Amino acid sequence: MVWRDGEPVQGLTKEGEKTSYVLTERLGEGDPRSLTLYVEVACSGLLGAGKGTMIAAPDPEKMFQVSRAELALFHQDVHKLLVDLELLLGMAKGLGEDNQRSFQALYTANQIVNVCDPAQPETFLMAQDLASKFFGQRGGESQHTIHAMGHCHIDTAWLWPFKETVRKCARSWVTAVQLMERNPEFIFVCSQAQQLEWVKNQYPGLYSRLQEFACRGQFVPVGGTWVEMDGNLPSGEAMVRQFLQGQNFFLQEFGKMCSEFWLPDSFGYSAQLPQIMCNCGIRHFLTQKLSWNLVNSFPHHTFFWEGLDGSCVLAHFPPGDSYGMEGSVEEVLKTVAKNRDKGRTNHSAFLFGFGDGGGGPTQTMVDRLKRLCNTDGLPRVQLSSPGQLFSALESDSGQLCTWVGELFLELHNGTYTTHAQIKKGNRECERILHDVELLSSLALVRSAQFLYPAAQLQDLWRLLLLNQFHDVVTGSCIQLVAEEAMCHYEDIRSHGNTLLNTAAAALCAGEPGPEGLLIVNTLPWKRTEVLALPRPGGTHSLALVTVPSMGYAPAPALTSLQLLLPQQPVFVVRETDGSVTLDNGIIRVKLDPTGRLTSLVLVASDREAIAEGAVGNQFVLFDDVPLYWDAWDVMDYHLETRKPVLGQAGTLAVGTEGGVRGSAWFLLQISPNSRLSQEVVLDVGCPYVRFHTEVHWHEDHKFLKVEFPARVRSPQATYEVQFGHLQRPTHQNTSWDWARFEVWAHRWMDLSEHGFGLALLNDCKYGASVRGSVLSLSLLRAPKAPDATADMGRHEFTYALMPHKGSFQDAGVIQAAYSLNFPLLVLPTPGQVPMATWSAFSVSSPAVVLETVKQAESTPQGRTLVLRLYEAHGSHVDCWLRTSLPVQEAVLCDLLERRDPAGHLPFRDARLKLTFSPFQVQSLLVVLQAPLN
Repeated sequence: MVWRDGEPVQGLTKEGEKTSYVLTERLGEGDPRSLTLYVEVACSGLLGAGKGTMIAAPDPEKMFQVSRAELALFHQDVHKLLVDLELLLGMAKGLGEDNQRSFQALYTANQIVNVCDPAQPETFLMAQDLASKFFGQRGGESQHTIHAMGHCHIDTAWLWPFKETVRKCARSWVTAVQLMERNPEFIFVCSQAQQLEWVKNQYPGLYSRLQEFACRGQFVPVGGTWVEMDGNLPSGEAMVRQFLQGQNFFLQEFGKMCSEFWLPDSFGYSAQLPQIMCNCGIRHFLTQKLSWNLVNSFPHHTFFWEGLDGSCVLAHFPPGDSYGMEGSVEEVLKTVAKNRDKGRTNHSAFLFGFGDGGGGPTQTMVDRLKRLCNTDGLPRVQLSSPGQLFSALESDSGQLCTWVGELFLELHNGTYTTHAQIKKGNRECERILHDVELLSSLALVRSAQFLYPAAQLQDLWRLLLLNQFHDVVTGSCIQLVAEEAMCHYEDIRSHGNTLLNTAAAALCAGEPGPEGLLIVNTLPWKRTEVLALPRPGGTHSLALVTVPSMGYAPAPALTSLQLLLPQQPVFVVRETDGSVTLDNGIIRVKLDPTGRLTSLVLVASDREAIAEGAVGNQFVLFDDVPLYWDAWDVMDYHLETRKPVLGQAGTLAVGTEGGVRGSAWFLLQISPNSRLSQEVVLDVGCPYVRFHTEVHWHEDHKFLKVEFPARVRSPQATYEVQFGHLQRPTHQNTSWDWARFEVWAHRWMDLSEHGFGLALLNDCKYGASVRGSVLSLSLLRAPKAPDATADMGRHEFTYALMPHKGSFQDAGVIQAAYSLNFPLLVLPTPGQVPMATWSAFSVSSPAVVLETVKQAESTPQGRTLVLRLYEAHGSHVDCWLRTSLPVQEAVLCDLLERRDPAGHLPFRDARLKLTFSPFQVQSLLVVLQAPLN
């Protein structure tokens, strides 16, 4: 970075052709002949400092040096002539021998060479006239129009740490400012509110210039999100917060929100994104990553994308299949030739500029594109904006096709598993923030003195959203970034738990009764579960507790229930052959002497869930050597290397002997370097069996999964996604089916036939597959680039198996997966614990999930809550939302918490009526009356 007079003025980077800084366009008589510049240098290349290859771990011994710095005179006329010759050559080559215009370009270039004498600058003008005459010949009215936008995609962290991204942003954007000053028609688009906030805080002078050019319409913030997040792994609520934080930032700092979602580089796109976009004021979507598909070419570049609930957005993929073009004739011709929607639309995007800190666009790129604005033989090129592009596409959209469902990237599907600790931190912190917001909202109602921690929660959410950047939560980053991410998660855990305790204390303020423990249920249905309650002296005792929906119960009054089991207790039987049976009257689990599952019976129907002659809970190892993108990819050929991990008979032992809980545990040597221990747990009244797992993992290029062969036959399996679920094939009929050999899911997946099914739940995993009748959960990988330490060490996680009668919807699979991920909270209270139970919210239909309760963003000191609900079964449903809160007014709003003018909801008898279509997300603003006390 070049600094002049205390301000950054120019980024320099060898790879981005940014090797010079113009001191002055013209030196006047009174101008100083002496000045001082400072050059700030980063000791890395554009893409970090990998040892040997780009994605290798950084090389601490790598050396860099400045070899030369000199003053030079820039000859503008020579530069223009070189640009013209380059473009003529590009047309001569690119248009081909059967094109008349190709030969005209070649002959024009030949004439220029003939008249131009480098030793006589006066000949340059004649050469430029020849070029201008050629480029001045216009195209016809039917020419395709290319909308060229300056762009500098910057990964928020990847092969470099977050702090280097801050400098990359400054270097790149100050360079773009220079271009905007020199070229009033040049437009630069910029995504990611987080990066803008960093520049605002650390480069305030530059930030003021960006705001100035935004007012002129040359600097255009795009995307609407906090960062360019991963499109698969964040929860539905986290995706909403990306837009909520991003759009509010853009509105506050630049006076308007974004109208397009800009996510060029994520590794697939959830089927719920269209609904979330539409509900956040966004109708347009731009990406290009599906051009990386390994098996099938995506059939469109401009199309309508229909989401899970039927919401539609206009989607556009730049046909040049790049977000870092350079303005060459070859790229311009490719943009037209590769367009898969010829005849349906006559406009497309052209994003130009060196990315990832390469400085973005250059003057040469701008000169090329301006020269090609309207030249016969080529498409029209206009320096444009996203608004102009999508307006043109919308006016021309009558014949566009529609793509329904997820945009699945047939590559990088190892990212669902890589860096398991990051995945676990993400899931845990999503839960913690959910719980803190709910308890703080309830405390706001119960205590007049309680202040909702809006500022702290915003900071914690922004940390989590930062980590959901598409190279962080996916694990495709260097060790330094992974370590920073883990520190962020620890901050969220620590501060989140403090906020939880503060809210719990406020909930109990002024209540009669003894001090003790408060048991809190943060889910919107009543739960009866086994809980380990702390006792004096550091011990714990198991108790069966019942806690109302989104409410609490005092612990002391419930502990006696452990002796009064309303259901059949858990029986644990150890057989003479070393096998163990666990039975709670709902399911019966049989483990062989090595810990594998030989039988899983739904007791009421005596239905066996494990395939005949097979065993479940079978750990399997695969060789995992991708072609290149190590942390990113798992290739289909890894499936040919499947090796079951065999245990030793006699390692299975009984843990808890029955009553409210029964368990068995075993040890498993995975390899000479890696081992696993597992406790298999069955609780009274619980419809699923849990597998608490600890792994010490030290492998190279291995993939660990666990398999459950089911006695179920179905051509499709169901996987949870954000605010809903979708089906994917269990067969490989077509290349599109086959390419889904490794897919992503959130908390559960299910394989069902009519009347019966088997669900596999998890508390922190995302990679999954169902091939035939075998449910497989991906547990751990061992890539060595760009982080050689990825996944090495100790891991803890839980998965669970739930056989069920009927559909997974009616059997409560969705609720069971929530319960596994949102354990009941046992919170000590410094004040007195309430004597009675209390419920804040409940929903009449099991199809509707009350996902979020938080304070409204617009009332940081006010008494307005936001409630977010969604339909989870895939059905049309009417339901009643009941609340014990003192509601003054309730009105529907969008995901940005803006009131629906026609959305007033009558509130009678402590309830509201809501109507949902399949997978619809609805948000309410609930204005509260004065506190209860």
